[in-house]
Amino acid sequence: MEIFTIGYGGKSAKAFFEALKSNRIDILIDVRLYNSSQLAGFCKSRDLEYFLAQICCCEYVWASQFSPTAQLLDNYKSRQITWVQYEVVYNELIDTRDELNFFGNFHSKRICLLCAEATPECCHRRLLAERVAEIYEGVTITHL
Repeated sequence: MEIFTIGYGGKSAKAFFEALKSNRIDILIDVRLYNSSQLAGFCKSRDLEYFLAQICCCEYVWASQFSPTAQLLDNYKSRQITWVQYEVVYNELIDTRDELNFFGNFHSKRICLLCAEATPECCHRRLLAERVAEIYEGVTITHL
C-alpha cells in the first residue's frame, strides 16, 4: 500500500491538483473534521470531489472517523496542550475508534490523506499514516 499525504494550506489549486495527478493518486481520503472549509474554496467537499474526478481521475472519500475531535483540535490551536500531548491523545482516539481496518480495502491503491495543514510535522494525517504503516506490511509513506 502506498500512502501519500497532502495539506492544501498555502497551496494554489494548480499546485495541489498537479501534485495529486503527477503521483497518480487513486483515492483521496479526506481526514478533516470539517470538509467544507472556507480556507481554500477548491477543497470544499462537493467541489473537491468534482475536481478530483475531472482533473486527476481520482476518487474522493470523506473519512471523518480519522479526524481529531473538535475539542482536541481547539486545545492544540489555543495552546492548551503541546504537540506531544496532541499526538498521545490523537493516537488514543484512533485506538478507541478501532477503524484502521478501513485501510484494508486499499492494498493495491495509491491513496492520499488530506488535511489543511501545509506540512505534515504537526498534522494528524502524518500520525494516521504512521499508524496504518504499523499494522499493514509494506506500507510506504510520502508527504506531498
